[in-house]
Amino acid sequence: MNETIVSLSPGKWSDYELIDTGGFEKLERFGDFILSRPEPQAIWDKSLADSEWRKLTHAHFSKEKNNPEKGNWEQFKKMPHNWSISYTNDQGLSLKLNLAQTSFKHIGLFPEQAVNWDYIYQTLKKSPVKNPKVLNLFAYTGAASVAARAAGAEVTHLDSVRQVVTWSRHNMESSGLDNIRWMVDDAMKFIKREARRGNSYQGIILDPPAYGRGPDGEKWILEEQINEMLKTCAEILDPKDRFLLLNMYSLSFSSMIAANLIHSSFGNVPNAQHGELYLQDRFEKKLPLGVFFRFSSF
Repeated sequence: MNETIVSLSPGKWSDYELIDTGGFEKLERFGDFILSRPEPQAIWDKSLADSEWRKLTHAHFSKEKNNPEKGNWEQFKKMPHNWSISYTNDQGLSLKLNLAQTSFKHIGLFPEQAVNWDYIYQTLKKSPVKNPKVLNLFAYTGAASVAARAAGAEVTHLDSVRQVVTWSRHNMESSGLDNIRWMVDDAMKFIKREARRGNSYQGIILDPPAYGRGPDGEKWILEEQINEMLKTCAEILDPKDRFLLLNMYSLSFSSMIAANLIHSSFGNVPNAQHGELYLQDRFEKKLPLGVFFRFSSF
């Protein structure tokens, strides 16, 4: 079985930098603006003094006492609530960021995923199928969908939140692309319908949260439902010309769990790779940001 275990981090990216980490926080530059926000993995000390963080920061996310994900953005320096950054490694993506869209610390972008945008684009460029069909589940604001569309794929983008699907459409249009199919639906219900209909895809991208809700309140718990989801994905993924990318951000998960799940549903798969995604700050501290598994027949 040809399988590689790796740790991956994006290369040099002019519009993004992880400046410092520590004290359960991270300090990041997105284009011209620097944000500080909670990061539960950063259990070590900061390299820069708190006063230096405050001096650099345009906006800081202050979390609620009982919920580290929820809170409010506090601005220290003048900056817009909406702005865009570019990712120009082949794909030419333009991605909108927003401080005020939700009461959560997320701003519309997970920078560590840039290595997977590259993988999606490069893999699809090698596809023997013209205009391969790609399904992006739990697709959030759609950077992976836009990368797939930039490579010529017919993309179905699914998320349970209409607001972020609208955000994704903006990212597509600002990247000079069109014709992504938008779905506001529960991911499990959708793929089960696709299986019953006999529909198939050459590519499936999954980036499920640890916990979530569908548009009608359907409950999602990663540990309880990811195995069933992957079994259903195996029914709708092309058995010959195919790729699959699975991301999981859970403090309790290793990439070996991802590997066991994939092999249980798909058997031995070609060109398999799994491991950790991370970002490295200026002081060479590595911040782990989830595990992945990916394979491709292309």
